[in-house]
Amino acid sequence: MSLTADVKNELAHFEAAKTSVRVAEVATVLRFSGGLHTISGRIALESELHTPQIVRRVRRDLAEIYGVRSQAMEQHPSAARANTPGYLVRVLDGETLARQIGLLDARRRQIRGMPNRLTTGSREELAAIWRGAFLARGGLTEPGRSASLEVVCPSNEAAMALVGAAGRLGIPAKAREIRSVNKVIIRDDEAIAAMLRAMGAPNTVAEWERMRQQREVRATANRLVNFDDANLRRSAQAAVAACARVERALEILGDQVPEHLRYAGELRLAHREASLDELGSHAEPALTKDAVAGRIRRLLAMADKEAEAKGIPGTEASLPADLDSM
Repeated sequence: MSLTADVKNELAHFEAAKTSVRVAEVATVLRFSGGLHTISGRIALESELHTPQIVRRVRRDLAEIYGVRSQAMEQHPSAARANTPGYLVRVLDGETLARQIGLLDARRRQIRGMPNRLTTGSREELAAIWRGAFLARGGLTEPGRSASLEVVCPSNEAAMALVGAAGRLGIPAKAREIRSVNKVIIRDDEAIAAMLRAMGAPNTVAEWERMRQQREVRATANRLVNFDDANLRRSAQAAVAACARVERALEILGDQVPEHLRYAGELRLAHREASLDELGSHAEPALTKDAVAGRIRRLLAMADKEAEAKGIPGTEASLPADLDSM
């Protein structure tokens, strides 16, 4: 089951205590999921919904709040409308209802946005607007870089009204037009969780937070693995480079190498993958890390100076061509 389905299922069972809150929700559901049509000379109000639970909720509110009887029928997707919601709720003789809800003005013109009395209501009513919009055309993606809570809106005016309602709840939301479709999108993880709580989906919030923490732990583990891999790769490159330069230094200097520097160089070649600490422990008597590093550094400097005097390639000339790709 997807997160979107989980949210809608939880919201469809939310019980609002106030009639004004129920009015805000059902009016928004009808505004975002439907439209007005003329059937046999009468204005009919239709609403396309995704689940039987939402259908039952809308029909119950219409009956209990407005005393309106509605029809419900199942829709089958066609080739032209593959993503059509599976259910249709229709109210014949819907003109009076449309006026009451705020879909028609006094001159029988359709309202493009949302009724002002809804968008300036209480926090409970503002949350109900968002709950209705999400039930109608909402979607939630999993936590991550592209996480979002979004609602497809019937018009730009409706989108701006929804943004305003979110702002009054203290939650940042943005209106976007994507491929000629108006959407309101919330991307910030904390804002998404806050909106889910405001709408009335605490169980989904808990699951969302669990998935987000799980993803963060996995991402941290991956970063640590990659960090370790990078460190190992750098260490391997450094060891190969050091051994190649030491071999070249001993070749350039020949018998001129001071014994203590030769010993350090041969120690490096004998334990090619060892760290400087480990090289020091292999020495007899044992040497410190700084002592080993200092001797090898002086060996290479002496060899490079000798190579420059002779006009021959120095120690770095012996580095493998493919060293950076290791």
